[in-house]
Amino acid sequence: MHAYQRPAVEDGVFRDATGAVITYGDRWGAPGPPEDAYSVTTHPERFRPLHTVADALVTHLVTSYDVEVSSGATVPGDTPGGPEIARATELRPRDARAAPMTIAHTAFPGVVVHAGVLLDATYPACGCDACDDTWQEQADDLEWLVGAVVAGRFREWVTRRNGRTWVGHSLGADGGRTSSGESVADTLPADRLRAATAVLGNSHPGWAAWPTRRGSP
Repeated sequence: MHAYQRPAVEDGVFRDATGAVITYGDRWGAPGPPEDAYSVTTHPERFRPLHTVADALVTHLVTSYDVEVSSGATVPGDTPGGPEIARATELRPRDARAAPMTIAHTAFPGVVVHAGVLLDATYPACGCDACDDTWQEQADDLEWLVGAVVAGRFREWVTRRNGRTWVGHSLGADGGRTSSGESVADTLPADRLRAATAVLGNSHPGWAAWPTRRGSP
């Protein structure tokens, strides 16, 4: 995204039970993490910088693009069992061809992004000790997804195949990077699937780039 810069965030220092500094992102060599690391999240607060990054993204989007903004404690499309939302900002471009997006803080702490009508992305997706994620890597992914949606490199679909309904998305190339996914729609709430089908139909061309705000760089 042109003119966006990640804010400076001071890294925290986190220690294990012995007092040794934990080097997240480089903890486990062969043969991999111990089994009990999959059920433990020792320092979830290490992801709190993602809130700072999310706020910077919202500020950039509001400043640079022609959007309607609303804030609250819910996220459109939330389903039971998802992460607890602490604060959410909905950004709706003033062009119906462009995808709406909601960026939310979770209590974990982390960030949830809902884009278009079906795309849900959580940062971090897990956050347990075994995953060994760093907030910087998660921020990279968050910024990339937001940039792809805003640039109009985002497509969603609902289709029937082999007697089942499938939903999917793709995020287009940016520096060679792409992302896509598809799944059976059985787990989607019926009202959300109906709303998505009404928007996407059988020939949705993909979401357009967000309109820029007049006078923005």
